Amino acid sequence: MKHAVIAAHPRASSFTMAVARSYEDAVSARGQSVVVRDLYRMNFAPCLEAGEMPGAGGFAPGRDVLEERELLGDVEVFVFVYPFWLNSQPAMLKGYIERVFGMGFAYGAGRGGNRPLLAGRRMLSFTSSGAPTEWMVESGSWEAATRLFDTYFAAVCGLEVLDHIHFGGIVPGIRADAVQAHLAKVRDAVARRF
Repeated sequence: MKHAVIAAHPRASSFTMAVARSYEDAVSARGQSVVVRDLYRMNFAPCLEAGEMPGAGGFAPGRDVLEERELLGDVEVFVFVYPFWLNSQPAMLKGYIERVFGMGFAYGAGRGGNRPLLAGRRMLSFTSSGAPTEWMVESGSWEAATRLFDTYFAAVCGLEVLDHIHFGGIVPGIRADAVQAHLAKVRDAVARRF
Protein backbone atom coordinates (compact mmCIF):
# COMPACT_ATOMS: atom_id res chain seq x y z
CA MET A 1 0.00 0.00 0.00
CA LYS A 2 1.29 3.47 -0.86
CA HIS A 3 0.68 6.49 1.35
CA ALA A 4 1.29 10.17 0.60
CA VAL A 5 1.86 12.42 3.60
CA ILE A 6 1.08 16.00 2.59
CA ALA A 7 2.31 18.29 5.36
CA ALA A 8 2.17 22.06 5.68
CA HIS A 9 4.03 24.03 8.33
CA PRO A 10 6.76 26.65 7.83
CA ARG A 11 8.81 25.36 10.80
CA ALA A 12 10.57 22.04 10.19
CA SER A 13 10.73 21.50 13.97
CA SER A 14 6.98 22.05 14.48
CA PHE A 15 4.50 19.68 16.07
CA THR A 16 2.88 19.32 12.63
CA MET A 17 6.10 18.06 11.09
CA ALA A 18 6.69 15.72 14.06
CA VAL A 19 3.26 14.20 13.35
CA ALA A 20 4.18 13.78 9.68
CA ARG A 21 7.47 12.06 10.57
CA SER A 22 5.74 9.78 13.09
CA TYR A 23 3.21 8.71 10.49
CA GLU A 24 5.96 8.12 7.92
CA ASP A 25 7.99 6.04 10.39
CA ALA A 26 4.97 3.99 11.50
CA VAL A 27 3.91 3.18 7.94
CA SER A 28 7.47 2.35 6.88
CA ALA A 29 7.84 0.03 9.89
CA ARG A 30 4.83 -1.90 8.58
CA GLY A 31 6.59 -2.42 5.24
CA GLN A 32 4.37 -0.01 3.35
CA SER A 33 5.47 2.66 0.91
CA VAL A 34 5.23 6.33 1.84
CA VAL A 35 6.09 9.54 0.05
CA VAL A 36 6.25 12.80 2.01
CA ARG A 37 5.35 16.12 0.45
CA ASP A 38 6.71 18.74 2.86
CA LEU A 39 5.21 21.71 1.07
CA TYR A 40 7.26 24.45 2.70
CA ARG A 41 10.62 22.68 2.31
CA MET A 42 9.67 21.92 -1.32
CA ASN A 43 9.04 25.63 -1.86
CA PHE A 44 5.78 24.65 -3.55
CA ALA A 45 4.19 27.56 -5.43
CA PRO A 46 0.62 27.64 -4.08
CA CYS A 47 -0.86 30.29 -6.37
CA LEU A 48 -3.17 28.94 -9.05
CA GLU A 49 -2.33 30.58 -12.37
CA ALA A 50 -5.05 31.69 -14.81
CA GLY A 51 -3.88 29.21 -17.46
CA GLU A 52 -4.30 26.34 -15.00
CA MET A 53 -8.00 27.04 -14.54
CA PRO A 54 -10.45 25.02 -16.62
CA GLY A 55 -12.28 27.21 -19.09
CA ALA A 56 -13.68 27.37 -22.60
CA GLY A 57 -10.17 27.53 -24.05
CA GLY A 58 -8.96 24.51 -22.07
CA PHE A 59 -6.31 24.55 -19.39
CA ALA A 60 -2.74 23.45 -18.83
CA PRO A 61 -1.48 22.48 -15.36
CA GLY A 62 2.03 23.73 -14.59
CA ARG A 63 5.05 21.44 -14.81
CA ASP A 64 5.28 21.29 -11.00
CA VAL A 65 1.64 20.19 -10.81
CA LEU A 66 2.15 17.51 -13.46
CA GLU A 67 5.16 16.20 -11.51
CA GLU A 68 3.12 16.05 -8.29
CA ARG A 69 0.26 14.27 -10.04
CA GLU A 70 2.70 11.74 -11.47
CA LEU A 71 4.16 11.12 -8.01
CA LEU A 72 0.70 10.76 -6.44
CA GLY A 73 -0.85 8.76 -9.26
CA ASP A 74 -0.70 5.38 -7.51
CA VAL A 75 -1.21 6.57 -3.94
CA GLU A 76 -3.91 4.67 -2.05
CA VAL A 77 -4.00 6.76 1.14
CA PHE A 78 -3.69 10.55 1.19
CA VAL A 79 -2.68 11.84 4.63
CA PHE A 80 -3.05 15.56 5.29
CA VAL A 81 -1.12 16.99 8.24
CA TYR A 82 -1.61 20.67 9.06
CA PRO A 83 -2.44 23.21 11.75
CA PHE A 84 -5.71 25.11 11.86
CA TRP A 85 -4.95 28.78 11.35
CA LEU A 86 -8.01 30.98 11.69
CA ASN A 87 -9.97 27.72 11.57
CA SER A 88 -8.67 26.74 8.16
CA GLN A 89 -5.71 25.17 6.42
CA PRO A 90 -2.53 27.13 5.83
CA ALA A 91 -2.62 28.93 2.48
CA MET A 92 0.22 26.68 1.31
CA LEU A 93 -1.94 23.56 1.66
CA LYS A 94 -5.02 25.23 0.19
CA GLY A 95 -2.98 26.21 -2.86
CA TYR A 96 -1.55 22.71 -3.19
CA ILE A 97 -5.04 21.24 -3.12
CA GLU A 98 -6.38 23.74 -5.65
CA ARG A 99 -3.50 23.15 -8.05
CA VAL A 100 -2.71 19.44 -7.64
CA PHE A 101 -6.12 18.01 -6.73
CA GLY A 102 -7.84 19.98 -9.46
CA MET A 103 -9.58 19.08 -12.67
CA GLY A 104 -8.04 16.12 -14.45
CA PHE A 105 -6.53 14.51 -11.35
CA ALA A 106 -9.02 14.45 -8.47
CA TYR A 107 -12.16 15.10 -10.48
CA GLY A 108 -13.37 15.52 -14.03
CA ALA A 109 -16.38 17.00 -15.74
CA GLY A 110 -19.49 14.87 -15.56
CA ARG A 111 -23.12 15.15 -16.48
CA GLY A 112 -24.75 17.43 -13.97
CA GLY A 113 -21.55 18.15 -12.03
CA ASN A 114 -18.10 16.89 -11.23
CA ARG A 115 -17.07 13.26 -11.58
CA PRO A 116 -14.74 11.98 -8.80
CA LEU A 117 -11.53 10.42 -10.13
CA LEU A 118 -10.01 9.12 -6.88
CA ALA A 119 -12.79 6.69 -5.92
CA GLY A 120 -11.51 3.67 -4.03
CA ARG A 121 -8.73 5.68 -2.39
CA ARG A 122 -8.70 6.89 1.17
CA MET A 123 -7.99 10.02 3.16
CA LEU A 124 -6.78 10.57 6.71
CA SER A 125 -6.17 13.92 8.40
CA PHE A 126 -4.14 14.99 11.41
CA THR A 127 -4.68 18.58 12.51
CA SER A 128 -3.69 20.75 15.43
CA SER A 129 -4.74 24.03 16.98
CA GLY A 130 -3.70 26.28 19.80
CA ALA A 131 -7.32 26.31 20.93
CA PRO A 132 -8.52 23.34 22.96
CA THR A 133 -10.54 20.80 21.00
CA GLU A 134 -13.51 21.34 23.34
CA TRP A 135 -13.61 25.04 22.41
CA MET A 136 -13.51 24.22 18.71
CA VAL A 137 -16.46 21.86 19.10
CA GLU A 138 -18.50 24.24 21.29
CA SER A 139 -17.88 27.25 19.03
CA GLY A 140 -18.88 25.41 15.85
CA SER A 141 -15.37 25.76 14.42
CA TRP A 142 -14.79 22.02 14.28
CA GLU A 143 -17.98 21.31 12.35
CA ALA A 144 -17.30 24.13 9.89
CA ALA A 145 -13.72 23.05 9.20
CA THR A 146 -14.44 19.35 8.88
CA ARG A 147 -17.54 19.86 6.76
CA LEU A 148 -15.54 21.75 4.16
CA PHE A 149 -12.60 19.34 4.05
CA ASP A 150 -13.76 15.93 5.26
CA THR A 151 -17.17 16.11 3.62
CA TYR A 152 -16.98 18.37 0.59
CA PHE A 153 -13.37 17.91 -0.58
CA ALA A 154 -13.49 14.14 -0.04
CA ALA A 155 -16.78 13.85 -1.94
CA VAL A 156 -15.55 15.89 -4.90
CA CYS A 157 -12.52 13.60 -5.20
CA GLY A 158 -14.29 10.36 -4.31
CA LEU A 159 -12.07 9.74 -1.28
CA GLU A 160 -13.20 7.61 1.64
CA VAL A 161 -12.49 9.46 4.89
CA LEU A 162 -10.85 7.08 7.36
CA ASP A 163 -10.50 9.51 10.23
CA HIS A 164 -9.66 13.06 11.22
CA ILE A 165 -7.54 13.14 14.37
CA HIS A 166 -7.20 16.55 15.99
CA PHE A 167 -4.78 17.69 18.66
CA GLY A 168 -5.96 20.78 20.52
CA GLY A 169 -3.92 22.93 22.88
CA ILE A 170 -0.74 22.75 20.81
CA VAL A 171 1.03 25.90 21.95
CA PRO A 172 4.64 27.04 22.27
CA GLY A 173 6.24 25.40 25.28
CA ILE A 174 4.00 22.33 25.23
CA ARG A 175 5.53 19.65 27.47
CA ALA A 176 7.61 16.97 25.76
CA ASP A 177 5.60 14.19 27.41
CA ALA A 178 2.37 15.65 25.97
CA VAL A 179 3.93 15.73 22.50
CA GLN A 180 5.06 12.11 22.87
CA ALA A 181 1.56 11.06 23.98
CA HIS A 182 0.10 12.71 20.88
CA LEU A 183 2.67 11.07 18.60
CA ALA A 184 1.77 7.70 20.14
CA LYS A 185 -1.81 8.36 18.96
CA VAL A 186 -0.48 8.80 15.43
CA ARG A 187 1.33 5.45 15.61
CA ASP A 188 -1.78 3.83 17.10
CA ALA A 189 -3.90 5.16 14.22
CA VAL A 190 -1.52 3.53 11.74
CA ALA A 191 -1.59 0.24 13.66
CA ARG A 192 -5.42 0.25 13.75
CA ARG A 193 -5.91 1.14 10.09
CA PHE A 194 -3.04 -0.55 8.28
